[in-house]
Amino acid sequence: MSNKTPIEWTEQTWNPTTGCTKISTGCKHCYAEKMALRLHCMGATGYENKFELTLHAYRLDQPLRRKKPTVYFVNSMSDLFHEHVPFAFIDQVMAVMKQTPQHTYQILTKRAARMRKYFSKRIPPGNAWLGVSVENKKHGLSRIDQLRDIPASIRFLSVEPLLEDLGKVNLDNIHWVIVGGESGPKARPMQPEWVANIKRQCELVHVSFFFKQWGGWGADGVRRHKALNGRLFEGRTWDDRPLIEAPYVI
Repeated sequence: MSNKTPIEWTEQTWNPTTGCTKISTGCKHCYAEKMALRLHCMGATGYENKFELTLHAYRLDQPLRRKKPTVYFVNSMSDLFHEHVPFAFIDQVMAVMKQTPQHTYQILTKRAARMRKYFSKRIPPGNAWLGVSVENKKHGLSRIDQLRDIPASIRFLSVEPLLEDLGKVNLDNIHWVIVGGESGPKARPMQPEWVANIKRQCELVHVSFFFKQWGGWGADGVRRHKALNGRLFEGRTWDDRPLIEAPYVI
């Protein structure tokens, strides 16, 4: 079945594929890889191949069984646009989304070029939000331009883990920005001024801003468990979300 998740910006996860391969510095301490290895050791169904990319056709109908409107994070344990996921399989995933208009699907990828190629001949389902990871300037900023070319109802950025000051970010036709620091024993620190820079730019162009977590390093620069560092930024939580009906403008 689909699973409830502690991820603050969604409700459930749906993983028609699991496993992935590293392509950027943001992948260095991949939470999904660690979790997959743990699930493999526990004998969990679907993780027999550990973190090798695996397609799970038997999971495709999971959202069809749920009538209650639900926000799904698609492939929290993989990347739907991995180069070894055939477009024919992605077609099947999209077909399920079209059959379940009561749900909202959030798809996040680091492979923005392949996502753009896929949608160059297809229209995204209206209930699919498309996003890209933006961990630094080198790997992340170019993904935003590729995302902008896709006629999705909602386009969002997951700026997590934020590894450096991104400088000027072009937020044209972006609806939502999620920012967070890295967690885990080898977490790299995130500086408050990096977050403030993104938040300020979001406010200037009226883009929804969501602060997910500090992660393994607090705003004070002290290393501690992420639960103790919390989610406060500038003295409050930031849980802004985009409007469901967002016009597509190029």
